[in-house]
Parts: sequence; structure tokens; C-alpha cells
Amino acid sequence: MLTKIPKQFYFFLAVLFILNLIQSSFTQLIFDEAYYWYYSQNMAWGYFDHPPMVALLVKISSFFFSGELGVRFMSCVLSAVNIILLWLMIDNPKKNEYIKHFFVLVFSMTLLNAYGFFTLPDTPLLFFTSCFLLTYKHFLKKPNFGIAIVMGIFMAALMYSKYHAVLVIFFVLLSNLKLTTNKYAWLAVAVALFCYLPHFYWLYENDFVSIKYHLYERPNGAYSFEKYTVGFFVNLVAIFGLTFPFIYKALFKTKGNDLFNKALIYLTYGVLIFFFVSSFNRRVQTQWIIIVCIPLVIIAFNYMLQNKQALTWIFRLGLINAVLIIYLRMGLAYQPLLFNFYYESHGNKEWAEAIEEEVGNIPVIFENSYRNAPMYSFYTHATPTFSLNNFMYRKNQYSIDDSEEQVRGKDVAYISKYANTPTFTYTREDGGLYKGRYISNFQSFRKLEAIVDENAITLNSDKAIDVKIFNPYNEDIDLKKLKFGITYMDDYKTPVQTLQITPRATQTVTTVLKQLDTTNFIFELPKTKKENIGYFRVVISENDLLYGLNGKAIPVN
Repeated sequence: MLTKIPKQFYFFLAVLFILNLIQSSFTQLIFDEAYYWYYSQNMAWGYFDHPPMVALLVKISSFFFSGELGVRFMSCVLSAVNIILLWLMIDNPKKNEYIKHFFVLVFSMTLLNAYGFFTLPDTPLLFFTSCFLLTYKHFLKKPNFGIAIVMGIFMAALMYSKYHAVLVIFFVLLSNLKLTTNKYAWLAVAVALFCYLPHFYWLYENDFVSIKYHLYERPNGAYSFEKYTVGFFVNLVAIFGLTFPFIYKALFKTKGNDLFNKALIYLTYGVLIFFFVSSFNRRVQTQWIIIVCIPLVIIAFNYMLQNKQALTWIFRLGLINAVLIIYLRMGLAYQPLLFNFYYESHGNKEWAEAIEEEVGNIPVIFENSYRNAPMYSFYTHATPTFSLNNFMYRKNQYSIDDSEEQVRGKDVAYISKYANTPTFTYTREDGGLYKGRYISNFQSFRKLEAIVDENAITLNSDKAIDVKIFNPYNEDIDLKKLKFGITYMDDYKTPVQTLQITPRATQTVTTVLKQLDTTNFIFELPKTKKENIGYFRVVISENDLLYGLNGKAIPVN
């Protein structure tokens, strides 16, 4: 199969692969990449925000290279192989005459281009979407035991990449409901579920923390037509750049004359409709819809081969896209090309090394920043670092791993934007300010859990409320070190007011929270004059740190 691909194709592919390797080597990490690099330092079957595939890619990359390329190498490899997979899914016999047109089409797609070197969960999602679709194409021709097992493995790999992968599987199934009576299709599902069992078990062991976060706890705000729905349509344009009119025209003109084309059409429309509906509830991030690039490469190129006008215009506009993308990619590595614009890939090594020069080799704690903590660790090779999350932020991987244990009891540098009297500061070139101070014998207990009955609770009521405080640590915690509070939030779980409370232990003499044990208290909700209160959360401060995220958001009447 691969031997039938012309040499010209491999020439263009090699050029693109080398370009991505160079880009990977000379572009500093973006914050999400640093976060996923942090994942890879402790391999597991799951992480707070995502399944583990992105961490696996980073880990494999680190076996071959160090530095930025040690994070991105496998992304370059997957991107190159993905282009081959896309080519193999195109059956038109005339395709070998238009190889350069194919590469211009692929290269001109902005995010598909970016994920050729960035290592993010969407990188394996795109790759395994192509793997799954190509396998499904062969499955349609001749379903059998072997192809069903391979398809099941790719379905599991999709789900190990990102939870959005369920859309790929669902809409392909929806395009061919006869699969529900196909024994080989059911075998593929069984194989996928079996391969996914380790992640299911990880979710169970971690109280389904990832699912709860994505379904209930992601930051949100009041609906804005311009920001949410108009923003969704802007994203539809952004992922294709100048070629977007012809890409979508190709989609509109393509008919589902066979089951494979029907699957591509269902997948594209299904994802677009799903996130269009979602835009009435929350802002749809551009990368969420990137899945449609895979079927649309196939649809658009087949349309180009049948329509000379589309072939000409997509090629011309694609070349303009490509030139702009190359310039922007150069700017990612060398900021002065972007004038006064600073992106995440600019200046991270510099600020990390500047802080290290100030604080030396002691642990560094970043308050409310799962982004800065791993970035500092990556560029200084410093361990440990820790992101301490307070009630104005959100939980993340640092909330569930053992990073807190590595800094407790040590002298640390504590960096927080809330510091009023910092001992040291550092200003980034883009204006970002780091404010830090030193803390001796640092003590935090962010994993203390406040459990409140979630039955309807009336605001400004004098009725006592039961709360259980679970201490997961292997030491007793003196209650004198703790302060308790209530954070009131609006309907979108944005904090609006925090008031201190003094809960009363139900036992007569309680001076400590016993290790690995639960202590029962009662309290009354403090009166608030704030309006539009939708939720409250029990929060705990230890050693005069800002309150943490100890209780769930509880709805109030």
C-alpha cells in the first residue's frame, strides 16, 4: 500500500517533517505543553483534566531527545504519519497528479498545522481519528475478526487521547445503524471497552474527578451571543483561514453515496451541530472543533479533484494561508517578528531562570497557577514545585497528586499575585508580574475535604447545617491552625463573597482533626446581603493562607 505512494509525496512529507522538527527545537513550550510534560513525570492511567495519551507521547519523546524536542518529537512523527493516513483514505485515481495541491490544503489548515509540532491532547486525537476512519473504511469492505480487533484498539486509543473522542465514535455509528446488528462491530466495541478498563478503574479510584470537572466544574459565565455563539462561527473560519468558503462548499456539495463518505459527512455535521448547540451554554474553544479537519481534508480534496474552480482557488488561497502560517510560526520562535504581540511561547525560559537565580534551589510554590509551576520546573530542572489553589481558582492535577507532600515542612519561595508585601518581584517582557516571598517550614493541607449534605439549603436561614471534615493526611491537624469560611458564588460558580464561620464540633472535646478520619461539625450559614447567590462552598484556610477549595459547590434556595 505504502509502496504505491509516489516519491514526490514523500519528498513533501519529509520537508514538512523536518520543518516541524526545527520548529519544535527552537520554540519554547506553551503552558499547556508544560502541564502535560508534568503529567509525564508521573505516568498514570489518568490525570485530572485528561486521559493519559498526551503524557505517553511526551514520555516517549523524552527517550529520544531532551528539551523542547523531548516533549514534541512524537507529535512530529504522528503528524507525518497522519498525512499518509489521510492520503490513503482518498480513492480518486487522479490524486497522484495533484500531490502539491494536497499538501497545500493540509498545510493551510491553521490548527492542523499547529498540531504538527505542539504536543496537546488534540494531537493524538487527530491521529487516532485518522487511524479509526481508515480502519473503518476497510471494515466496510470486508468485516472480519482481525479488522474488528484493530478498530477496537483504535477506538480505545481515541478515548485515551481526549474525551471528545466519543463524538467521533458516536457519529460514525449514527451514520450506519446496521452496525448494531454486526457481530464484528460488537467485537470492536468489546475490545475498546476492555482496553479502556484501566482508565475506568483510575476514574473509580479518583472519584471520577475528570468527569465531574468537565461536566460540572469547568469555569463558565453568563451567556453572551457575541462571545459564545458568534465566537463559535469565528472559530469555523479560523481553523481554515482564507480557504474556508471552498472547504464548506465542498462539504455542502458532497453526497453520502457510500457508507464511508456518509460517515465523514455525519462526523463533520455532527461535531459542528453539537458545538453550535453548546455555544448557547458556554464558550466553545477553537480546538474543540478541530476533529472536523480530518474528514474535511478528505471531503475537500475529493471535491477539488472533481471541480477545477475549487482546485484553483483552494490552491491559491492555501498558498497565501501557508505563507502567513510560516511567518507566524517563525514568530512563535522569535518574538520580535510579531512586534508588540507576545504569545505563550515567548519568554518562559527567561522568567524561570530569573526566579531561580533569585531563590536558588529551594522549592517554589505558585499560587493559582498550574501553568507556571510546571513551566518553572521544566526550564530550571527544579523539583519540587507546587500549585497551591485557593477558592478563587480551580482544582487541577496538583490537587490530586503528591506534589504537596514534597514541599510541606520545607523552606519555600511562595509566588502569588495576591502578595501585598513581596520580598522579590520579576516583570516579564509582556508585562506579567511575579511577586514572591519566602516562607519557612511551609505547611498546607489543601486536601482537607468538607462534606455537606446537598439537600436544598435556604439562604440566610438560622438552621444548623452538618458538615464532615475528612483529614486524608497521616498526621493529626491542630484546629488552631485552621480557619473555616463560606464562599458564596453566583449561578456560574464565580465567588462573590467569603465570610468566616466558626463550626462547632458535635463531640464535646475536639482539638484536632484526627489523621485519616472524619470529624463532625455543625454551622449556620452567615448572613449575606449579596444578591443572585446560587451556590456556597465550605472553605478552609491553614496557617493564614487564602482559603482553599475544600467543599463542593452546594446550591442554595
